[in-house]
Amino acid sequence: MKRYFPILVWGSAYTKQALSNDLIAAIIVTIMLIPQSLAYALLAGLPAEVGIYASIVPIMLYSIFGTSNTLAVGPVALVSLLTASAIGQVVEPGTHAYATAALTLAFLSGGFLMLMGLLKLGFIANFLSHPVIAGFISATGLLIASSQLKHILGIEANGHTLPQIISTLYHNLGNANFETALIGLLAVAFLFWVRKGLNPLLNKMGVSSALASFITKAGPVGAVVISIVYVGYFELNSVGVSIVGAVPQSLPPMTLPNFSPQLVKELIMPAILISIIGFVESVSVAQTLAAKKRQRIDPNQELIGLGAANLGASFTGGYPVTGGFSRSVVNFDAGAQTPAAGAFTAVGLAISAVALTPLIYFLPKATLAATIIVAVLSLVDFSILKKTWNYSKTDFTAVAATIVLTLIFGVEVGVASGVVLSILLHLYKTSRPHIAEVGLVPGTEHFRNIERHDVETSASILSLRIDESLYFANARYLEDLIQDRVTKGCALQHVVLMFSAVNEVDYSALESLEETNSRLDDMGIKLHLSEVKGPVMDKIEKSHFLKNLNGNVYLSQYDAWVELNEI
Repeated sequence: MKRYFPILVWGSAYTKQALSNDLIAAIIVTIMLIPQSLAYALLAGLPAEVGIYASIVPIMLYSIFGTSNTLAVGPVALVSLLTASAIGQVVEPGTHAYATAALTLAFLSGGFLMLMGLLKLGFIANFLSHPVIAGFISATGLLIASSQLKHILGIEANGHTLPQIISTLYHNLGNANFETALIGLLAVAFLFWVRKGLNPLLNKMGVSSALASFITKAGPVGAVVISIVYVGYFELNSVGVSIVGAVPQSLPPMTLPNFSPQLVKELIMPAILISIIGFVESVSVAQTLAAKKRQRIDPNQELIGLGAANLGASFTGGYPVTGGFSRSVVNFDAGAQTPAAGAFTAVGLAISAVALTPLIYFLPKATLAATIIVAVLSLVDFSILKKTWNYSKTDFTAVAATIVLTLIFGVEVGVASGVVLSILLHLYKTSRPHIAEVGLVPGTEHFRNIERHDVETSASILSLRIDESLYFANARYLEDLIQDRVTKGCALQHVVLMFSAVNEVDYSALESLEETNSRLDDMGIKLHLSEVKGPVMDKIEKSHFLKNLNGNVYLSQYDAWVELNEI
């Protein structure tokens, strides 16, 4: 039970000190989450209150099933954009069917995550290249920020790609609403200043670090309050300033997804992509924060926790959720000790949904757009292009392609290309393994690359160190390299393959080794192996390869060198 219900582990050792720390963290995160939740719901094309609904039950469920003490689950910018993009192509935005489709998307995502967790497929996140994901997130952040400019300027604009968004913004720029633009631009400037300049200013004024940090994190709430008072007092909604309007004063309603085969068919692939990207983002944040406190995250259980959160969202008026970077960092910095901090945050949001929603009637959408822009631009980091260019041109190509495809063709193509490029990148790198010709370092028993070190070699012996496991994608590469090398060395009598870095030999590679052995035998050259690892030898011994091998298997490369030089 403790394996699948981590709450039984941390709950049994819960202390008053942990309660105090979790409550303080919950208050801070709740204050931050109210404007964020409203903003991200609008980004997803849903009513503002849906953001709060998606932040209550999902957080509760994650606190029961999740393994991170500080991960804050709820609506995030990336998943919100993916949701809008996926549903917008299937259902008309602004309709009841659109909201129902969001529930279905959350259900499919939750079911997929839960299934992956039960099947222990958490390792799937390892197949996504971190540079590619960083490039995708940066491109998506730019896409999200640009999509919110219509709310900042008070004009109509649409599109799911950067060219589309820029084009519609340009053609409607003449219809910009002055009051809306003033509110939006001032909100953006204020929020950027809060992030960079408020904390140092408060410290200079003698405010304690803890209080200064709290006030800084509450900055978005300040922008919300000021803009509500300003719009309400001057009744700017009557001159074209778009406001949130009436928000239902209630707890999350009980809802039911639409399980029509046609809708499920159209949303299943977007749900899978959202699940994978959401899981990668969430587990990356969770592991980073856990490492700072020497705690452990179980990726498989995280899948179950996120799956439960999304299933909960689908039945309580929400939409797909995952672990958020900014709020998780705030939760960590605020001193959260257990997942109970998330549960207390959910209680705070539930109280807000019942008691505070009438107060946000005059909240301008421009302020919420400013909140999104400031939040997502912190994720944009195109320095990954320079870093990968300097380190690996292959990685740079994959990152650049992901960024360009995301901006030009949209997030679905960006996500798919990121996944495909990550896999292709791995296959390309392993299909051309590093294979070094090695020689004996004088006075030692060590063997090193002849191109890097001054070593002893023999005209009759070719020693090759294979620095990669052998499988179907690179077996032919080794075969061709050996064939090319032996034709150049007429005096060769022995080829020794140094297997010290080989952890796996699949059947295709085994057949390739058998073919190489046969060819060398026809040429009067013997094939030998050295330093073969136990698990690899266990598998090779099950085949006929060793019986047909015209050479020997040596415990060490030095043993092979000594014996073959004496022959």
